[in-house]
Amino acid sequence: MSWKLFLKAFTSRSHIKTKKIAMTFDDGPNPEFTLKVLHLLKEYNAKASFFCIGKHVKKYPELLKRIHSEGHDIGNHSYTHSNTIDFKSTEGWLMELKDTDQAIFNVIGVKPTLFRPPFGVTTPHIAKAVKITGHQVVGWNIRSFDTTLKNRKTILNRILKQVKPGSVILLHDKHEHIEFVLEQLLQFLKKHDYKMVTINDFINET
Repeated sequence: MSWKLFLKAFTSRSHIKTKKIAMTFDDGPNPEFTLKVLHLLKEYNAKASFFCIGKHVKKYPELLKRIHSEGHDIGNHSYTHSNTIDFKSTEGWLMELKDTDQAIFNVIGVKPTLFRPPFGVTTPHIAKAVKITGHQVVGWNIRSFDTTLKNRKTILNRILKQVKPGSVILLHDKHEHIEFVLEQLLQFLKKHDYKMVTINDFINET
C-alpha cells in the first residue's frame, strides 16, 4: 500500500500455516452498531480489533469497557479523525495520539499500543509522531470499502474473494450494512474452519 511510504506497518501475517484471520473495525465506538458487532462476535466465539476515535471513546465509555471486557484488542485511531487531519504538524499528531491514548486509559486502565492512521494515509509528520510514541502501526490487506459501496452483497463478495490465512480485514462498526456483512462473513469463516484472532495475536505469533 502506498501509505506505507513513510511508516512500517503490520498489514497481514504472511506465510501463516494455520487458518487464522484478523477482523478489524474502525471509527467506533458507535452507540448503534458497535453493540451489534459485539453480539455477533460473541455468538461466533470470534475475537477482533477495534481502532477507536478518542472523541467517541470519551462520549461512549461503556461501549469501550464492553469491547475490552470481551477480550478484543483496542487501538488508537486518532482523537478527531477530521477530514483535514492529514495536514497536521508533528506536534498536532502527537496531541491526537496522546489524547486518544489517555481517553482509552481513563476508561479501561490500559494505554493502546496499536495505531491505525485515519483514512490509511500517512505523512512524514505522522511518522515522526509515531516514532516518539512507539505505537505499532497497523494496516490491512483486505479493504472492504464498506463505507463507500452501497450494496451489502457487493461488500461481502469483495471480502470473500480475497480471504486467505493471515489476512487482516478492514471493516467499520458505524453503518447499516455491517450487521449483515459481518454475520455472513462469520458464517463463511466458520464453515471453512478459520479462527478469528486479534492483531496482537498475529503480531505475537512466532
